[in-house]
Amino acid sequence: MVRRERWVLLVTLALLQVFAVAVGVYVITHDSRRPSAPIASPEPTPTPIITAGAVLAAVGDAPLPAKGTLTTRLAHALGDPALGRSSGGVVLDAASGATLFNGRAEIALTPASTTKVVTGVAALASLGPDAKIATRVVTGAGANTIVLVGGGDPTLTGAKKPRGVYPEPASLAVLASRTAKALKAAKITSVTLGYDTSLFTGPVTAPGWKPTYVPEGSAAPVTALTIDEGRVAPGQGARVPDPPRTAADAFASLLRAYGVKVGKDVKPVTAGQTAKELARVESPPVYALVERMLTQSDNDLAEALARQVAIEEGLPHTFAGQAAAVHRVLGRLGLDKEIKVTDGSGLSIRNRITPTALARLLAAAVSPANPDLHSLISGLPIAGYTGTLHNRYDTSGSEAGAGLVRAKTGTLNGVNTLAGVAYTTDGRLLAFAFMADDVPDPGAAVAALDRLATIVSQS
Repeated sequence: MVRRERWVLLVTLALLQVFAVAVGVYVITHDSRRPSAPIASPEPTPTPIITAGAVLAAVGDAPLPAKGTLTTRLAHALGDPALGRSSGGVVLDAASGATLFNGRAEIALTPASTTKVVTGVAALASLGPDAKIATRVVTGAGANTIVLVGGGDPTLTGAKKPRGVYPEPASLAVLASRTAKALKAAKITSVTLGYDTSLFTGPVTAPGWKPTYVPEGSAAPVTALTIDEGRVAPGQGARVPDPPRTAADAFASLLRAYGVKVGKDVKPVTAGQTAKELARVESPPVYALVERMLTQSDNDLAEALARQVAIEEGLPHTFAGQAAAVHRVLGRLGLDKEIKVTDGSGLSIRNRITPTALARLLAAAVSPANPDLHSLISGLPIAGYTGTLHNRYDTSGSEAGAGLVRAKTGTLNGVNTLAGVAYTTDGRLLAFAFMADDVPDPGAAVAALDRLATIVSQS
């Protein structure tokens, strides 16, 4: 009986083995025609991307960097021969204003486009971050006459629906559409068009501007009425010789496209004080304009914002008036010391600012006590990523600053500057400014400035 049970067990095991082999053959022969299932493997560890934290995040109780070490490293880097014989720099603790590094920081130097930091602070403080610039159409002095009134918005575009542009500008085509609608509602189908640029007065270029700036496309003549920053075409550098007339002619063509007849004799006029408004379009808010100005280093927008400060402050709507207005606003903030500007963009070679003054402005802009100024910081280009810093921070000694440094650049012949903010490795927010206005080699000077800012971000 025992032997019979053993025999049954052996036969059963043999049959099971045969069955297992058969199943295996079936799986192999059938599954070979299908893609094999993926073999589970550990998830790859993502490569960390080092970037700055929220630009206005609270710094908490983060310690200050070791002052001696920071001073030694920055003093050595500031002595780079690439920066020439006239340079200076400073690093401030943004929270307390304490000076952590001073390298000839009280010497006033040519700021170039870091002047836009001054303009941005003045515009935000005087106009407020939510103010907008209006371009209007009003009734004229005679029957069936209308006037296109410039409000000083250089971002006004002739395009109907610009795409991929931040902030989205006001559109002359939209203004024409609204004007045509208002005219047709009044049963007016034929008009005489005039244009009013009287909001801005005085010279159209600033003291200290080189005569080549307008022809080469660095800036347009500063007028109250322009489209596409006075460019021959959006995105091009070349500028039209008469921006107001070009804008008015474009507006007349648009009105005709919307079914309104416009006389050929389009002339400059001055709108009456009691003229009835027919239509308007408005620029993006000032905070967004300031961001654009800083990120793109937009000279035309900088001059327009400075001129709006003069208007708001009740001073002459001229270059001299805007300079006085900017100084007045900074004086109210207690930040006017060691600053002399004659334009808003920094194209003027007459401007003089100390590194300390620039760093103080940046420290004030991050302060919780000045919420209206915060967009000055969010508009700063990010090293290696945005604006005028997008193609920098890829040379020896500056790679570590990519994504961490936020700063406004400045460039003129013989001048290179950099002013911005960066967190330390422990999370302390610092403001800095490094300036040189007698550089022998611009490319080498730019690399030296980037290394200085990187040292701040790694402190």
